[in-house]
Amino acid sequence: MRNQHAIPLIFLLLFPCFAISQQLREAKGVIFDSDMGPDYDDVGAIALLHAYADSGHIKILATIASTNYEGVAGVFNVINTYFNRPGIPIGVPKKKGSNIRDGQHWSDTLIANYPHAIKRNAEVEEAVDVYRKVLAQQPDNSVTIITVGFLTNLSALLQSLPDEHSPLKGQELVKKKVKQLVSMAGWFPSGKEYNVRIDSTASQYLFTHWPSPILMSGFEIGWKIRSGLPLVNNDKIRKSPVKDVFRISIPMSISDSAGRMSWDETAVLVAAKGYEPWYSIVKGTMLVNKDGSNRWSADGGQHAYLVEVQPPAIVEEIINRVMQHQPKR
Repeated sequence: MRNQHAIPLIFLLLFPCFAISQQLREAKGVIFDSDMGPDYDDVGAIALLHAYADSGHIKILATIASTNYEGVAGVFNVINTYFNRPGIPIGVPKKKGSNIRDGQHWSDTLIANYPHAIKRNAEVEEAVDVYRKVLAQQPDNSVTIITVGFLTNLSALLQSLPDEHSPLKGQELVKKKVKQLVSMAGWFPSGKEYNVRIDSTASQYLFTHWPSPILMSGFEIGWKIRSGLPLVNNDKIRKSPVKDVFRISIPMSISDSAGRMSWDETAVLVAAKGYEPWYSIVKGTMLVNKDGSNRWSADGGQHAYLVEVQPPAIVEEIINRVMQHQPKR
């Protein structure tokens, strides 16, 4: 049956601006929250984020750090600038945050070798302020938040008070504006995973009080997927901060000889494209213990975690291909 709502091709050829505006209207508004180190799968994840923004699947509303080591704002700005989005708002947790950083020192390499306007963390706003400002400006029930780091910012957002951006308290603002939270967090059906453990107090609060659906890509999903080597071995890509990070870091660990585990990239993939056909989901509630370990309650709650349907190699090929995406000029 012919789609009566389809836009005629001749119309799109005559009015290309309309086609572009249609694409932008359909793109998901996304806020990306990442520790951006100590691991470097965060860099692969933000590369996917920009690739899917270039293809019209998402619109990047903000990039926010869940770490506050000096220079993390600059690293975000380097990558956003490389992908021709230097104006994306950046936030850093200044009141409470972890200063854990990359042991391979790839962040120093990026800051030393690539253009960026932001030099110090003091030049950007506090993470929760960025969240509240951006969320208040978005349509109701429209925003997808992707978190691939610690849950410090999101816990603080839930507990934030009304301000100049919104008369709503944090939990009310999230409930009104956020459609879904997609998180690289947890180990299912039970375990102890890094992102949840580092700030276990924040993790407990978030998974108890978050008012919108949460979809989790657990440790067991990304652990089987290796990425980075096709990018490193691509001689056509010469000067790329993403390539430099994987080029520097992969040789530093024997466990990465086949590529880095791809935890964070899986969260971006399913947030942008949906979880099917690669995964199914199990619904229920994630419960977090004081020590940061997690367990699962099959109680029909609004949390869900991914379960493999297709072999990890299929997702691995997709991630490695999309990570090689080059900026639109």
